[in-house]
Amino acid sequence: MTTSDSTRVSDVVRARLADAGLDPADVERLIAVAVDEDLDGGVDVTTVATVPIGQRSTLDLVARAPGIAAGVPVAAAVFDYLCGADAIVRLLVSDGVPVVTGDVLLSVTGATHPLLQAERPALNLLGHLSGIATLTRAWVDAVAGTSAAIRDTRKTTPGMRRLEKYAVRCGGGVNHRMSLSDAALVKDNHVVAAGGVAEAFAAVRERFPGIPVEVEVDSLEQLDDVLAAGADLVLLDNFSVADMSEAVRRNAGRALLEASGGLSLPVAAAVALTGVDYLAIGALTHSAPVLDIGADLRQEA
Repeated sequence: MTTSDSTRVSDVVRARLADAGLDPADVERLIAVAVDEDLDGGVDVTTVATVPIGQRSTLDLVARAPGIAAGVPVAAAVFDYLCGADAIVRLLVSDGVPVVTGDVLLSVTGATHPLLQAERPALNLLGHLSGIATLTRAWVDAVAGTSAAIRDTRKTTPGMRRLEKYAVRCGGGVNHRMSLSDAALVKDNHVVAAGGVAEAFAAVRERFPGIPVEVEVDSLEQLDDVLAAGADLVLLDNFSVADMSEAVRRNAGRALLEASGGLSLPVAAAVALTGVDYLAIGALTHSAPVLDIGADLRQEA
């Protein structure tokens, strides 16, 4: 463990988080919330009643299904946080790599009491993030051989955005804006408020001249208007595949084009082959099934 009083996560795990582009302090704050929620001001009554004080064990986090690992250092940070300096945490799989049933992703040796308290928060985070990475990889594979990239949205779990978007990257996807301040995305309600799609684009460009501006359009006519206005990126909302192809033709490389709405894995390749630059998939973060990961305890002799 680090000797700093400001953290309960080891320097080794903090370095792994930082290498992944994650802020260790943010991860630790999330873990603190998860642990406080789980204990709710009390104790783990089952573990206290059934496990002798001083018992030591090894807990393995094991894949019960194939997928893409994401969040292994995050899970390691949970064990660091609860188990203390005498625990030995072994990160056995790197994020972004495929795993198969039976693979051990993480192994921790330490006092049994905190191991069991850390089990559920660690599994919740690891399974959720690995599920996002696994679904993202399925989309990425579906458009392989085209120039299109799979991109996420802001449809994320409150407080989890940075981790969920990290999991998308682990699966081979790319991130859209992280926050409302990163870039402008002019949607239908902005268009109504501004009095038109071209007017909304011009208003954003005037107020924030250095910010990338993406504009959502729902017709080819609107596309023509925003291309003439100079949009950097255009979101094609619920376009048919035929209309996407026509949008690519009309665009002629002037702006980046992003397909959104009504997309599914069976049509991903057809959409990508139209020549759009991105497929925006909100389901990557709001509907990804959790990857089944279990925890197996082995008591020390």
